[in-house]
Amino acid sequence: MFFSIGDLARRTGVKVPTIRYYEARGLLDAPLRSAGNQRRYAQAELERLRFIRHARDLGFSLGAISSLIELQEHPDRGCETATRIAQDQLEAVRQKIGRLRALETELERITAGCTGTGVSRECYVLASLADHELCDHDHAPMDG
Repeated sequence: MFFSIGDLARRTGVKVPTIRYYEARGLLDAPLRSAGNQRRYAQAELERLRFIRHARDLGFSLGAISSLIELQEHPDRGCETATRIAQDQLEAVRQKIGRLRALETELERITAGCTGTGVSRECYVLASLADHELCDHDHAPMDG
C-alpha cells in the first residue's frame, strides 16, 4: 500500500511542507514517484514519520532525531547512544522547567504588586517591565 503526501500528512498530523523539509534534511528517504511524478510513500515512511513526529513532540532536535534514526537502522548496535540522547533531552527539559518556575515566581510577584485599579503611569506591571532592576530574579529568555 502506498500513500500520497496528503495521505501521509493526514495520518500523522505532520504538514505537507514539513514532510518535504524532513525529506530535504534526509530524515525521510526520497519517496517513489508515480507515472504522474507524484510522491508515493510506503508503510515504512509512514512509520518513520510517526517516529519523527513523536520525537519532535518530546522536544528532540532534528539532529538528535537523525542520530536516533541512524541507530534504528542498525538494530544490532548498542542502545547507549539512544539512552544518552534521551538523558540529554530530559536534562534540557528540566532546565526549561526551572526557568519557567523562575518566570512564574517573578510574574506572580509583579502582578501582585499592581492592584489593576490605578492609572498606567503608576502601574507596577509597566514599571517592572520598563526597569529590570525591579525584578527579584534574573530570568534569561527561554530560547536564548
